[in-house]
Amino acid sequence: MFATYLIGLREGLEATLVVSILVAFLVKSQRRDRLPQVWAGVGLAVALSVLFGWLIEYTSTSLLSRSDDRELFEAVTSVAAVVFVTWMIFWMRRAARTIAGELRGKLTEALAVGSLAVAGMAFLAVIREGLETALIFYSAAQGAAGDSGPLLALIGGIVTAVVIGVLLYASALRINLSKFFTWTGALLILVAAGILKYGVHDFQEAGVLPGLSNLAFDITGVLDPSTWYAALLAGMFNVTPAPTVLETIAWVGYAVPVLLLFLRPARRKPAPTVTTTTVTERGADTGAEAEAASTPQRA
Repeated sequence: MFATYLIGLREGLEATLVVSILVAFLVKSQRRDRLPQVWAGVGLAVALSVLFGWLIEYTSTSLLSRSDDRELFEAVTSVAAVVFVTWMIFWMRRAARTIAGELRGKLTEALAVGSLAVAGMAFLAVIREGLETALIFYSAAQGAAGDSGPLLALIGGIVTAVVIGVLLYASALRINLSKFFTWTGALLILVAAGILKYGVHDFQEAGVLPGLSNLAFDITGVLDPSTWYAALLAGMFNVTPAPTVLETIAWVGYAVPVLLLFLRPARRKPAPTVTTTTVTERGADTGAEAEAASTPQRA
């Protein structure tokens, strides 16, 4: 439940921030008449995301009758979910500082085209988060089939994200979003490692990969699966007391290098030295720009 709550919180807050940027831009631009189109695009994106999630679940439970086919389908969706998680956390880390400006620019272009363009822009801005959420949730909740807990946790995470987004928009709450996305990103990497391990296990059960009975270790006597902490580790990060060799290799081989890359400090490119002369030649030596340009900027 914690893993799915984290997924809902992280993805929900990203989508909420995107929507709040669009709404704030329209309000400040005195274009409130376009808000219904934005909400229509957001609503359509949410509806299609729910439909996509239902379709995945329906395919697994109703369309695939053979257990091997079902295991193979779950394995493929697990690998796809890991790819999406990895791409999402690194993309957010890289684009966090420029996403607001890019969204405003795209919305300005959409306003010039018309209502459908505004709705379409809002739809495209949100649908990616929705589809990712549905796919990742399905993969993370596979081990809790028949239990409504993960779904309730996902909804709880999304509701929490919406509340945080509304409070941020109203300036009633201040949080360090950079640290928030760093910590949640690190936790999601561990969740993704567990999903990949689960996918490898499904591939083994489907007969695609060998070694289903070849255990890397067995610490059942130390990590009793019936205890609450063992259930917590298994539910959050798919850490189990008796994994196979390939499962262990997949978990460690993904979690360690991806965590190191994600937590590595970003390199800052040296800023070019700008003098007053060059700014004047461009005809832009006014006010704060001229003052900033007169002092060399160093990395």
